[in-house]
Amino acid sequence: MGPPALVPRLATPTLSQERLRDCFQVTPVRTVQIPADGARIDGDLDVPAGARGAVVFAHGSGSSRHSPRNRLVAATLRDTGFATLLLDLLTPAEERADAASGHLRFDIHFLAARLVAATDWLARQAEVAHLPLGYFGASTGAAAALRAAAERPTLIRAIVSRGGRPDLAGDTLDVVRTPTLLIVGGEDTTVLALNERARSRLGGPTALVVIPGATHLFDEPGALEEVARVATDWFSRSLVHPAPHIAS
Repeated sequence: MGPPALVPRLATPTLSQERLRDCFQVTPVRTVQIPADGARIDGDLDVPAGARGAVVFAHGSGSSRHSPRNRLVAATLRDTGFATLLLDLLTPAEERADAASGHLRFDIHFLAARLVAATDWLARQAEVAHLPLGYFGASTGAAAALRAAAERPTLIRAIVSRGGRPDLAGDTLDVVRTPTLLIVGGEDTTVLALNERARSRLGGPTALVVIPGATHLFDEPGALEEVARVATDWFSRSLVHPAPHIAS
């Protein structure tokens, strides 16, 4: 296992603030409701023509499927031939309760169960049933993705974490064999240290990419574009052309 890969910052941002707003405002092909343990959670499913894989997004604490950052990455993935499912892991009532108490946003077992339910639902949909599946998790959503992948190891072929908290997956880290890419901002030092320790416990192919100058939310010019680029590359290698990964 080598040191983290450093991604050079683009000299000129390739995605403007207008493009970021466009990603936020994209109308999905299909808004869906997914049954999950007696509840129904909302999702936006977008399947481009000739899709070569599908990626399920697990948002971070206090966020939702409307996260402009996740939508930006999802738009890039769709541009390169991946179907995307952006989820609300909580129902509207649960979101209101969590906004007051914060009791669900760090309940990784609960969030992972919702993600598993969405994964099983997606695998039954005719337009994507033939496609290999991956997870994109942000913040606490990364921990939920790792736990869910451990429960569905034959379904999930790749994971990407953006500014994630994989440490919150606990002992699950030791059993995950799914190829996992950890993306962290260079200025997000606390989360970077947590990711470095979590990476040492993951049993499958892993890589840690550090984006210099980026903070936790990747708000800096060009940072989210780099996230989208390296995530697309990881999914392309893991889902479309699976081959042995070289840890970088």
